[in-house]
Amino acid sequence: MSKERELPLLPLRGILVFPYMVIHLDVGRERSMAAIEEAMLGDRIILLTSQKETEIDSPTTADLYTMGTVAEIKQLLKLPGGTMRVLVEGIDRGHVLEFLQEEPYFKVRVEELSEKKKPMSAETQTLVRGMTHQFEEYAKLSKRVPVETLGTVLAVEEPGQLTDIIASHLNLKVPDKQLILEALEIDERIERLTELIMREIEIMELERRIGLRVRKQMDKAQKEYYLREQIKAIQKELGDKDERQVEADEYREKVAKAKCPKEVEQKALKEIERLEKMPPSSAEGTVVRTYLDWLLVLPWNKTTRDKIDLAKAEGILNEDHYGLEKVKERILEFLAIRKLTPKMKSPILCLVGPPGVGKTSLAKSIARSLDRKFVRMSLGGLRDEAEIRGHRRTYIGALPGRIIQGIRTAGTRNSVFLLDEIDKMSSDFRGDPASALLEVLDPEQNANFTDHYLEVPFDLSQTFFVLTANTLDTIPRPLLDRMEVISISGYTEDEKVNIAKRYLVPKQMKTHGVKDEVFTMDEEILLKLIQNYTRESGVRNLERQIANVCRKIAVRVVKEDWESHALTLEDIENALGAPRYHFQAAAKAPEIGAVTGLAFTEVGGVVLTIEVTPLPGKGNLTLTGKLGDVMKESAQAAWTFIRAYALELGIEQDFYEHTDLHIHVPEGAVPKDGPSAGITMATAMASALSKRAVRADLAMTGEITLRGNVLPIGGVKEKVLAAHRAGIKVVLLPEENRKDMEEVPEKVRKLLEFHFVSRIEEVLKLALLPLAQSDEVNNNDSRHTVYGGKGVPVNDNGAGERPVVS
Repeated sequence: MSKERELPLLPLRGILVFPYMVIHLDVGRERSMAAIEEAMLGDRIILLTSQKETEIDSPTTADLYTMGTVAEIKQLLKLPGGTMRVLVEGIDRGHVLEFLQEEPYFKVRVEELSEKKKPMSAETQTLVRGMTHQFEEYAKLSKRVPVETLGTVLAVEEPGQLTDIIASHLNLKVPDKQLILEALEIDERIERLTELIMREIEIMELERRIGLRVRKQMDKAQKEYYLREQIKAIQKELGDKDERQVEADEYREKVAKAKCPKEVEQKALKEIERLEKMPPSSAEGTVVRTYLDWLLVLPWNKTTRDKIDLAKAEGILNEDHYGLEKVKERILEFLAIRKLTPKMKSPILCLVGPPGVGKTSLAKSIARSLDRKFVRMSLGGLRDEAEIRGHRRTYIGALPGRIIQGIRTAGTRNSVFLLDEIDKMSSDFRGDPASALLEVLDPEQNANFTDHYLEVPFDLSQTFFVLTANTLDTIPRPLLDRMEVISISGYTEDEKVNIAKRYLVPKQMKTHGVKDEVFTMDEEILLKLIQNYTRESGVRNLERQIANVCRKIAVRVVKEDWESHALTLEDIENALGAPRYHFQAAAKAPEIGAVTGLAFTEVGGVVLTIEVTPLPGKGNLTLTGKLGDVMKESAQAAWTFIRAYALELGIEQDFYEHTDLHIHVPEGAVPKDGPSAGITMATAMASALSKRAVRADLAMTGEITLRGNVLPIGGVKEKVLAAHRAGIKVVLLPEENRKDMEEVPEKVRKLLEFHFVSRIEEVLKLALLPLAQSDEVNNNDSRHTVYGGKGVPVNDNGAGERPVVS
């Protein structure tokens, strides 16, 4: 039986009222109090419905269940603070047909659903018996239903009323109670309720078993505590205090507070038990104490929270460093992915470049942009594997490796860890540190890095490793394969000017106590300082020269012999002396047998001149200048090519029978190696033997084969920057290195003329001047002559009788 009526609605949070249920409700929300006041003005009838989410303070119609309970307000009491306490009694189920208004209170049109009393079928009787039996079991286990209440409930005969009363006494969540309320059919309602009671009984049985087990453990712990307290009391009465026990208890407290992984905790407790059984003065006891101190101080679970703010991180990186776009881009990529995937493993970055370009300071900026702790470890000269993995505890004075020591210093598991100068490691009978680093720098393995001292795995996967190196040649390939290499080449003069203006000059003025108004250095003066007083890839020497200028001016300021003004070139020369370097480092005029080559060393790109002088002899080749094996082999390959293609190059075919060649690379104290001087040596030999001068404004690099092919080389950007610094105008590069021009700054590309060659004939055509233009050079330098037998010079028959290389 049902009827429709309009009623105010009272939303309930975390509670549901069934028909036949009498309950007190505390009401404090304005709309709820308005609904109660409206009901009190009428027949005291109100609809009670539950909210779907208890956290919502101002529910809308979508946040309320549409099936509720029509109830009568029995009593109303206003409490201090503007709240009400209402006693309500459920009457019937009510289904919301329409929400008529939401303000100042909810008003709804309700279909009131009354249940008709009818005889129970056999099936319903069976369901009721099962339900009452399950409710009795629930009452016994929960102990929340008093015996008197149980008897009153079970005395109800009408099945619908009995189901609602039992449901009101169960400790169920609101969604489960709502299922019972919405079940209009009696049999369906009884089945749902029986299923919920059985579920609650299973949960309470499980809780009881867990409680028994916990109680047994607590009884055991209490017994041990009681016995220990008795021992302490006895020792106190006797005046005998067990230091070992006190120390062990202190360590156990530290273990409990450390929140270590389970494996580490078990290891620590085992060592504490050993310590308890050792005499206090035992040497092994000291080893165990040191071990426990290390175990308990490491940040097993402590991490710092990353600053996932790309704009702020980018601002910090740009504030600390000028240029270096690739590195900055990689850090911002890491931050973006970190925001999308918080559990991402940290990358392994290797910054490769010459000294003074800012590799180490860039690692500090990375830590600052991520708001992480920073740790630095220098690997230069490291040759003991134990420095990485630690010493086993069998050795006296054993300690963990420097990786674990760095983690302890940082105090967090996700610090930025700088491994400086990784290319300077070596190995000897004590082990190979590079091999030990394979586990540290492998994201797939370092989650379980095991130090020989700790003997338990430590997770390094969240540690951001940044490595620096001047060159990749000395790094083992397996180790290099685990890194993400980012090359940082030398700076252009424009970049150096900007770095000096933004960072170096303000830093040195502040360091030397020189105020901003004392002097200024404009870009023109900085450029002259760079060109005339430094010759480097980085800016380290430039910073020293700026510091030197600041010191000289500081002395004059103290002597009151200085008036504030913008520095001139004269001021720079007075402070630093005459210029040490000249911008035009290339040859000033064409020479025979002297070719400018480009090389890539640990300090960046450099320009070197290869000299070749022919001598009377029997075809011997002499090499000087402290050349490496690879460079010597390049010279032999170039010599063989010149002999094989002598006629095509305009050289006497049998010249080697009466001519020796001496190849020298200046700065003989500096070791030189690599294949990229192959075409340079071949050009120098061809120039010396054919008496054709080489262009003074041209430099080249490339590997040569016996057949005259030009192979690609590395370090293109660094070599091109070196050519630019030396005043070179034309650069010859292998054809296969054309793709590497993207790395060369656009400003430098516009200032230089590039030729890409694939054959040595192309090199000689571009580099060698015709014989007619070389006569003046020949007349001024009689040394470059191809000698015949017994030291007699071979006559030159003129340019017309020599084939031109094409």
